[in-house]
Amino acid sequence: MQARGYPAARAIGPARAPAQVSVILPVHDAEPWLDECLGSVLQQDFEGSMELSIFNDASKDKSMTIIEKWKKKLEGSGILVVIGGHESPSPRGVGYSKNQAVAQSSGSYLCFLDADDVMMPQRVRLQHEAALRHPKSIIGCQVTREPPNSTERYTRWINQLAPDQLLTQVFTSNGPTVIMPTWFCSRAWFAHVGPFDEGGRGVPEDLLFFYEHLRKGGGVVRVDQSLLLYRYHPGAATHSVLETTIWAHRVRFLEEQALPHWATFTIWNAGRQGRRLYRSLTAGSQRKVAAFCDVDENKIRKGFYCYEGSQERPKPRIPVLHFRAARPPFVICVKLVSISSPPTCD
Repeated sequence: MQARGYPAARAIGPARAPAQVSVILPVHDAEPWLDECLGSVLQQDFEGSMELSIFNDASKDKSMTIIEKWKKKLEGSGILVVIGGHESPSPRGVGYSKNQAVAQSSGSYLCFLDADDVMMPQRVRLQHEAALRHPKSIIGCQVTREPPNSTERYTRWINQLAPDQLLTQVFTSNGPTVIMPTWFCSRAWFAHVGPFDEGGRGVPEDLLFFYEHLRKGGGVVRVDQSLLLYRYHPGAATHSVLETTIWAHRVRFLEEQALPHWATFTIWNAGRQGRRLYRSLTAGSQRKVAAFCDVDENKIRKGFYCYEGSQERPKPRIPVLHFRAARPPFVICVKLVSISSPPTCD
């Protein structure tokens, strides 16, 4: 149902053929950044047909005024603008807004964009070319962080993963190996995987979609050029997702996708993060832990880790070995030093 103040989201006038690419833009109180963001849509050098699908999620600022201003400029340049939204007292969340923006759009390909980010002029063109070659993949790209060095370690991780690591590092704490504001994919593949979780604030809808994408055999491809100015600021929606929530989803995905293939495994790190992983596992997965391994002589000298919280009797005592004595496969748990990059397990 369309909310008060918004006509049905559709183009006015004669029917138009579906666009080749729809830029999907959820908006909530984005006034400080919208001019730059929408200007970057206008500057795309893609020669095919484009539309911009905006869903306004109960903005209380001047976002709609800015959108209406840019609608005239964009449509004057041949980019159809489709606007939907609602004016409820509270926003429904990023997942809901993205789903609505996709539903009201027509493009054969979807280019996701956050309202606080800025696309480089070649983004749509280069990612569309990659998507044609990889129809069942999420296409990402490298990014430039704004302000510079605000999340230096995380930005380096985003940009420098090798092609094979885009799949092998899917269990890391940083979330999807290609970040959501850089996603580009076919509408058909999105429909096969989606929609986004609509749980609202605090739900990592991008990570949950990414996991489902991988479950269904999707690939991950990155265009190795910086095609997005990726803005860091305290109001970003990502800050509403608790690290403990991300951790719980990652551990369950690890147990679902990797651990069933192993009779036993070793946790690399007998310290806080390794023990946290062990405690987070189900009882069946805990029984597969053959040992912890470490380089810390004090941990190795003790010889074992006893899980006091276990309901089993006697309580499990897991050997702690020097890494040279340990046997693969390994789950490596390390604590990264940057506060912008929380603990990770690969």
